[in-house]
Amino acid sequence: MKPGPLARREARLARAMLAPTILTVMAIVLLPLAATFWISVKPVELADLRPPAPIVRERLREKPAAVGDLATVEYRLRNSSPKSPIRNVVLRDDWPAGLSPIAPDSRCAVADGKLECNLGDWPPGHRERLKLEAAAEAEWIARPVNPADSPPSISGDSENVMTSVQFTWDNFKRIFSADQFAATLKITFFYTFFGTAGALIAGLFAAQLLNRPFRGRGIFRGLFLFPYVAPVIAMAYTWLVVLNPSSGALNALLARMGAIDAPINFFGARMASVEMFGMEMQFPLALTMVTAFEAWRYFPLSLLFILARMQSEPEDIREAAEMDGASPFQQFRHLALPQLAGILSALFLLRFIWTFNKFDDIFLLTGGAAGTRTLTVSVYERGFALGDLGAGCAAAVVIFVLLFLFAALHFRVASREEGL
Repeated sequence: MKPGPLARREARLARAMLAPTILTVMAIVLLPLAATFWISVKPVELADLRPPAPIVRERLREKPAAVGDLATVEYRLRNSSPKSPIRNVVLRDDWPAGLSPIAPDSRCAVADGKLECNLGDWPPGHRERLKLEAAAEAEWIARPVNPADSPPSISGDSENVMTSVQFTWDNFKRIFSADQFAATLKITFFYTFFGTAGALIAGLFAAQLLNRPFRGRGIFRGLFLFPYVAPVIAMAYTWLVVLNPSSGALNALLARMGAIDAPINFFGARMASVEMFGMEMQFPLALTMVTAFEAWRYFPLSLLFILARMQSEPEDIREAAEMDGASPFQQFRHLALPQLAGILSALFLLRFIWTFNKFDDIFLLTGGAAGTRTLTVSVYERGFALGDLGAGCAAAVVIFVLLFLFAALHFRVASREEGL
């Protein structure tokens, strides 16, 4: 059945009202994403963000004191780019009045008080000093002219690597051929999966505690939200202070209890050993600590969603289960969990994506050292610390592809479970 005229008008009005929102989303999300893909296949470094340009500085040497004395007008010239040439470079300037040029450079001409020099093509990294000698006249002696009063202008044609059609796969080759790529990928998935799972499990247990009414529940709710609403830099600094190997409260407490013989560098030790069942086992200490920080800091978000879902459940179902003799564990397993499956699935997807993209927590705690270098830290190091912007964007594209595949797999599994 075709929609009537009123329905079509309403549809056009709805599209017109949504157009500003869609355009805003495209400008905020899609344009930076497209720029990241574009730069990832370009031989671009951080210095290439500025297009190649000719640069000139002018000064007057040997200032004459009498008529006939010689002076030198010097121009320091250079190509700002060490990799790209500049074509058809032309220098223009006002020639100082009262100075008569003597044997000017063959590339330059002075006419009607104007200087023009056709300097040709410059190779990458070109530098030179253009010296033009002149003799002082009476006009100059009476009124000396400072060349800086009329800054020279210089122009040239150059190709910006950002807008050129030159493409390369070397950025991705450097990413995938790096010795640490496989280890970085494993660290990223470890941090993301266990950080997300820890936040969901902690939020689930906290929601169970706060689901039943008791005195002071509102105060506890506020305290539980504190890790999420507090500034991340304050929380990271607090953890660093408390777990400091030399002056931290936790090391001092463990030493007083006789649990440790030497201080533990929680955020500086790559591996730690622990004895279990008569065997010595090793685990990544610093990575475990930053993962625990991630779970602790973001479990309040899971708490809010899970608690809201729990409090919307009908009370009569729980009361009926209690009358049938179901234990609290059985009520949780057979009643609460099936109803929380949808919200837990959505939370896991969102937290997985957000944690996979996390940069500030790890950077503040370890800076990516001691085996905590994730893909997002790799993007920062390559793009900004090393100045290899193309490789940094290539790493960002790898992150996007991995998250896209994960989200597609999640939605496919979820739709299959729902019978869609």
